[in-house]
Amino acid sequence: MCLICNECVGVLKDYNVRRHHVEKHHTFRTNFPEGSQERAAKVQSLIASYNRSSTTMVRLVTAQERATAASLRVSWILAKKKRPFTDSETVKDCMLAVVDEVINDDKIKMSVVSAIKNVPLSDTSNIRRVEILAADVYETLLGDLMKADTMSIAVDESTDKTDTAQLCIYVRFFDGKCFREELLGLLPLEGHTTGDIVFGKISAFFKDSGLDMKRVCMLVTDGAPSMTGKVNGLAARWSAVAPQLISLHCIVHQAVLCAKLSGALKTTMDSVMAIINFIRSTSSLQHRLFPMLLSEMSAEHHDLLLHNDVRWLSKGKALERFCGLREEIITFLRGSKQKKAETHLSRILDDNFMADTCFLSDIFKHLNDLNLGLQGRDKTVIDLVEQMRAFQVKLDHFANDLSTGRMLHFPTLRKCISSPAQITDVMTDFIAMLKNNFAGRLDGLDLPTELAVFVRDPFTVAIEGDLSARAKKLVPSIDEGKFTLELVDMQSSVTMAQELPTNGPAMFWTDVNAHQFPNIKKVAIVMLSMFGSTCTCESSFSHMNSIKSNSRCSLTDHTLHQCLRIALTTYEPKATALVQNKKCHFSD
Repeated sequence: MCLICNECVGVLKDYNVRRHHVEKHHTFRTNFPEGSQERAAKVQSLIASYNRSSTTMVRLVTAQERATAASLRVSWILAKKKRPFTDSETVKDCMLAVVDEVINDDKIKMSVVSAIKNVPLSDTSNIRRVEILAADVYETLLGDLMKADTMSIAVDESTDKTDTAQLCIYVRFFDGKCFREELLGLLPLEGHTTGDIVFGKISAFFKDSGLDMKRVCMLVTDGAPSMTGKVNGLAARWSAVAPQLISLHCIVHQAVLCAKLSGALKTTMDSVMAIINFIRSTSSLQHRLFPMLLSEMSAEHHDLLLHNDVRWLSKGKALERFCGLREEIITFLRGSKQKKAETHLSRILDDNFMADTCFLSDIFKHLNDLNLGLQGRDKTVIDLVEQMRAFQVKLDHFANDLSTGRMLHFPTLRKCISSPAQITDVMTDFIAMLKNNFAGRLDGLDLPTELAVFVRDPFTVAIEGDLSARAKKLVPSIDEGKFTLELVDMQSSVTMAQELPTNGPAMFWTDVNAHQFPNIKKVAIVMLSMFGSTCTCESSFSHMNSIKSNSRCSLTDHTLHQCLRIALTTYEPKATALVQNKKCHFSD
């Protein structure tokens, strides 16, 4: 580049440079003769001017990149917190207010205020940043999925605030370092939500994403007919594409279905709900008076709880609260002048009714504990089946506890009744029904039980038998003979046997050397990649409703998907690369 006019020479050769100088600056030699002090001073002045302009340009670009990086970070944090796009403008106002209060030096304050004002934080900028960030983490997810040997999928469907059916797809896989559970997609369903339509949506989504449906080892659904139908259900349609696919009805759903009430206990439950609804829903005045009574009587709780079948834990919590406030409820009903109050009072004063109610409170407390144990992230199908089988054993103890009259596991019932003779056949029959239901559900699971035992404790599992054959059926790519020999080598290692209790199965198999134990590790990774429930999807719907709230119901399906991805992902965006690849600009 010419220092005099700042023009660039097309080809940097001696002839081209000389011609440019003669044609464009023929007076320069006359005005500044060669060897003169004037010429030397002029050249130094031109060089200094060029250096100053270059430094200014570098500083400007750096400032722009920093402003964009700051904008990305703010957008990421707000999206993680599920905040509206307009909150970015509020953040800028807050930062300016803080600077105005905490910085006293006017020169520094002006510099900081100028830097903050240059950060693009308008609502439209925030929307663009969220799009960029969501696309970046999704690209990272797809890259990891392409490298994974297998994956499992959990699918559930719900409606958002505008009654749009949203299909949530979650994926669990091993990325080479750890097991990940990530939101794969949120697909809107227009019109009917039949199995054919759901399968078509998922199939198109997999194709657009470059994913192979045949690499899915397990599909977990909520048990709806559109998901589990034998002919046109999602599981049936997917199995036609991937014959090795294992389909599973969500284990948490099955645990809830096992405890479905009937007969006398259902009548008792309905009566309890009728009393609760009478107090809470008859009138606003009545509902206000009851908490006042509880406060006057120094009750442990401030109100009764309503029951909702959709909320799995609400039945047990409502019963527990009802039993805990029995005396206060009796006092309130006696003071009520309504006719229904007399009917409800006679019910709650009935010892047999209260015995059944207290029994239900205790047994549903145990069922709620099981339900909570089954929920949560990073729960494999192995973990869930083990907890279900453990509860089966507990049911035997519960039955024995009632038959002996000790009631160690039924504290509410023990306080309520005066004699073990009040334990009725209705109670023992319900526990027997629970045992049968749990046994039927667990026996009906299409899961390789022997391989689950192998993954949980490979050092005590029997090598003989059909373990290797079942492993070959699950993962056809392994060498069955080498699988057996690798298992022998592992069981002979004292060091590895000591690591398992400390690290747990997931961490243990993650650290197993893939070169030394390629076949058995591959089988273990497949088993540990399997979902056991759709709880991750259901949790996502709670986040979805927080994002697409009543005040943000105009969000498009595409934007909702992007916001939900950022809110739920465990990935971090590649902020530096994003800043370098995108155009940087200051805020208006």
